[in-house]
Amino acid sequence: MPVPTTRVVLLIPTLDRSGAEKQCVLLATGLPRDQFDVHVIALTRGGPYANDLAAAGIPLTVLGKRSKFDPSSFWCLRRELKRLQPDILHTWLFAANSYGRLCARVIPQAKIVVSERCVDSWKAGWQLWLDRRLIARTNRLVGNSQSVVDFYRELGVPQEKLVCIPNGIDLPNDPNPVRDRAAILQELRLPPEAFVAGFIGRLARQKRVEDVIWAVETLRQIRNRLHLVIVGDGPERERLEEFTRNVHCTEHARFLGHREDAVRFLAAFNVFCLASSFEGMSNSVMEAMAAGLPVIASDIPPNRELVVQNETGFLCKLGDAVGFMQFLRRLIDEPGLGERLGTAGRERIRAEFSIQRMVDRYAAVYRQLTGGR
Repeated sequence: MPVPTTRVVLLIPTLDRSGAEKQCVLLATGLPRDQFDVHVIALTRGGPYANDLAAAGIPLTVLGKRSKFDPSSFWCLRRELKRLQPDILHTWLFAANSYGRLCARVIPQAKIVVSERCVDSWKAGWQLWLDRRLIARTNRLVGNSQSVVDFYRELGVPQEKLVCIPNGIDLPNDPNPVRDRAAILQELRLPPEAFVAGFIGRLARQKRVEDVIWAVETLRQIRNRLHLVIVGDGPERERLEEFTRNVHCTEHARFLGHREDAVRFLAAFNVFCLASSFEGMSNSVMEAMAAGLPVIASDIPPNRELVVQNETGFLCKLGDAVGFMQFLRRLIDEPGLGERLGTAGRERIRAEFSIQRMVDRYAAVYRQLTGGR
């Protein structure tokens, strides 16, 4: 007897190349097609991940939202939901989470799943107020780390509506491509013997990239093979480049800006550094671990869920640039330590954070909400 198909609509602001968007598309393309009929709606615009949806034959609708609250896109979303009549409406990030739940009256049979991706201490009072008001229209709120779940529990979401589903990530076939490393070092005009500390991500204040810059510049006084590569763009880039000049770090630091091929540069890194004051679950850290790199990260709860102290990397107190420097020195001075930590991190990703495991967990939530279909 055939299994009834569950119609799922995934609603997200954009399909830009970023963490939440990647997880949304991995889920859309990973759900079993004989059990789930998947549609994606982008509130504002498409983006690079639209190509992945097209290749998988998943329908995409872009609504073209033009402002924080755009009445025309609100009504377009109502019309689309009424047309599609999903069994599950699964929304991602604040704008989609808000629009989706506000429009949900036109699909009274649908169950509403909300994805929150970060410990959202950045939210303004009106945003937190709206989140609270919309709890009643939420069947499940999924956090990608236990820290995110705890944040929304404190906001007032009942425990029975909360689920933790970590991000999923693929393991590259070759975690340490030597040829790629040599080519990238040459491309960046770095010496073959360079020890490269790297960061990939948005250059925003909460990432505290200056802590890593300071640690690298200080340690370079006694370990001059150390270099820093920063991949990404954002509102803090100009300030960070000025900070780099002020601490005389420009000769051995590289700002590469936004790169579509950002993950390629992991092959040149010896260690990945993340000094953030808050996160959800860092895709960049997961990609670094999957590539077999040790990680030095700030000791905040979401990073603690990924990095195991002295086993897959090191955790430093928030704002402790000296701690970053000390752990960088250990990795430079102790041959084999980085490889041992990186191998353990790669195995941890394989065992706990595979894409299939993430997809299976979401599918289980959908089935539970629709009575086992």
